[in-house]
Amino acid sequence: MNNTTIAIDIAKSSFHAVKLHQSNVQTDKAFTRQKLKVWLAKQKPSHVIIEACGSAHYWARYAQSVGHTAQLIAPKHVTPYRQGHKTDKNDALAIAIAGQQPKMKSVAIKTVEQQGLQSIDRIRQHITDNQTAVSNMIRGLLAEFGICFAKGLSAFKENIPDILEDAENELPHAFRAQVSMMYQAFLDAESHLKQVNKQLEALINQQAHCKKLMKLEGIGPINALNLFLTLGEKGESFQHGREASACIGLTPKQYSTGGITILGGIGKKAGN
Repeated sequence: MNNTTIAIDIAKSSFHAVKLHQSNVQTDKAFTRQKLKVWLAKQKPSHVIIEACGSAHYWARYAQSVGHTAQLIAPKHVTPYRQGHKTDKNDALAIAIAGQQPKMKSVAIKTVEQQGLQSIDRIRQHITDNQTAVSNMIRGLLAEFGICFAKGLSAFKENIPDILEDAENELPHAFRAQVSMMYQAFLDAESHLKQVNKQLEALINQQAHCKKLMKLEGIGPINALNLFLTLGEKGESFQHGREASACIGLTPKQYSTGGITILGGIGKKAGN
């Protein structure tokens, strides 16, 4: 059993590491990015614990590549163990303490391929959000001139050309030009989205795990991808099916006391 724990509070360029051996603090110092890499590579094989935040998967993979075992912990499980003010030093120590707790739930470390798929899906979501934002903004501005039409992207795409060509409405020339430019940006985003969806679907079809998930009723390519990214290749972060179900928001809230169990509903924002 490895009795040495290295906990790292990560950021973009400033890092703080705490090294514990049998609960004794041996190292407690700040590092730059490059110096942290060199320091980690020089350490004997240890258990490296990192809070699951931005770039955490990269650092976990790096720790594994230099001979350590790695574990990611959700930030909400670290907060209760922080002592004093929120500083990098206190955060690193809290991460170390949290990681030593029995049955502490971990976040599965994503491979480079999994992160690539997730990143493309994030781009897809960003383009979709931008399209919705553009249509809502233009719809709201047009309403100030008494021009209203149905909700939805399809209605937006259908009505804007007619509104731009209508010379009898009260739209000022300068504003009409800007609406035309925003509408063209909307169409460009739509074309980009089609390309991203096509690429993403092709990549998903190359993943054996995603293809298995798509055999489930009601599971398409995007849901299969998100299940794959959440559950991992073998569901190694979960002890049984209920834990996996709770992670993706399929189980009701539970309140138990005195041997009595009360089950609540499933909230819209529950799980992942």
